[in-house]
Amino acid sequence: MKFTSYDSRYHLMEGVAARIIDDLEAALVQLTRVTLSVPGGTTPGPVFDILARRDLDWARVDILLNDERWVGAESTRSNSRLLEERLLVRNAAKARLVPLYLPYETPEQALSLLAEGIATSLPISVLLLGMGPDLHTASLFPGADLLDVALANDAPLIMAMRVDAAQEPRITLTARVLTKAHKAHVLITGTEKKQALLAAVGLPFTKAPINIMRESATFHWAV
Repeated sequence: MKFTSYDSRYHLMEGVAARIIDDLEAALVQLTRVTLSVPGGTTPGPVFDILARRDLDWARVDILLNDERWVGAESTRSNSRLLEERLLVRNAAKARLVPLYLPYETPEQALSLLAEGIATSLPISVLLLGMGPDLHTASLFPGADLLDVALANDAPLIMAMRVDAAQEPRITLTARVLTKAHKAHVLITGTEKKQALLAAVGLPFTKAPINIMRESATFHWAV
């Protein structure tokens, strides 16, 4: 496992943003369009703020969430809303957001339409993931109803997931998509998460979904 520690969260966010920009610039040399996949939640917000100010050919970048809560963009819990407010602004306003939510009652009703839109933006050029203290990443939660299917090599591109720990249904990229990213980074903060990650060595993916990224991603951490 590639593990990089930083002396502060400020330097963590700056370092991760710099790595993402470097990876995107390298990808843009080779490809007409590139895809950056990012998490929601509050932790990556400072990374988004930094990225939005950086010079890049953002008009050639697709932004794709790792996962989304099944709520409308008006909700404060919407990951899409977070991106509109903190990433798709300033220089990065020219990037294209690939939808991971449609106004249907359940995520299952929208899966086929969303998958069609996502397919044209794959494989992911640069992936940024988060991790919970329970070792989930994206919406691949231990104990989720369809986790075995989402971890399988022949999983669909996206799946609806439900777990008691989540307040609402989720839609998530599956392991098949995440593990094929050309460059991958995992952002971790706090002692609890670091200890959980180190203790997860050797655990099956169903117990520690983050382990799907252990061999391919660089893990970035600060207290």
